[in-house]
Amino acid sequence: MSTELAWFKSSYSDDEGGECVEVSAPHPDTIHIRDSKLGSGPEVRVSAATWTEFISHVAGA
Repeated sequence: MSTELAWFKSSYSDDEGGECVEVSAPHPDTIHIRDSKLGSGPEVRVSAATWTEFISHVAGA
């Protein structure tokens, strides 16, 4: 089984060099988040429950 993550760039990101974020495809326990400008740079990892809560909060804002 491959351990390579599939990354998805935010639809709000563009090629202008501003704030760009990528999120990994659903992973069993952890959501991986990174700056798309850095490619394979550092990642922030949060639990799936934390990510769901975050998205719910942002969607309600």
